[in-house]
Amino acid sequence: MVESMVTALVAFFGKFLSKELVVFIISLLPILELRGGILAGYALRLPMITTVAYSVIGNLLPIPFIIWFIEHVMTYMKNHNIMKNIIEKIEKRALHKSEGMANTEFLALMIFVAIPLPGTGAWTGALIAVLLKMDKKRALLSVCLGVLIAAVVMTLISYGLLAFLGI
Repeated sequence: MVESMVTALVAFFGKFLSKELVVFIISLLPILELRGGILAGYALRLPMITTVAYSVIGNLLPIPFIIWFIEHVMTYMKNHNIMKNIIEKIEKRALHKSEGMANTEFLALMIFVAIPLPGTGAWTGALIAVLLKMDKKRALLSVCLGVLIAAVVMTLISYGLLAFLGI
């Protein structure tokens, strides 16, 4: 699923944007995030360092805004009955994913973000941190470290394993 979404976005954005900007934009998007950006960079034959840099920056850019402002935005939307059901569903899903994190929240959040699977990542991790009412600076550090670990994992998979297999 992620690969087909990345392929479609690369084909669409690649018509009018630079390769680096395509990687950056894909990394900004929820769901795809860093793993999508690194796969796009590999598919676009960008150098590994360039891909990692644009992917990490793109993935981390929205995180401070999520950590500091999403709670206010969601409260406003719920109070004004704007997508209330969707917001409550997102909150319930994030809280469900955060079960067991309360006592070891920093490490658990970092590992959660570091696992490059759909439904994990910086966006969901930042939302979980907000819902757990983590200290904002600790949450930001935890998410940043998780993104860096995910970058290493995805780079090894994309530029190591995929390259080795000739894919």
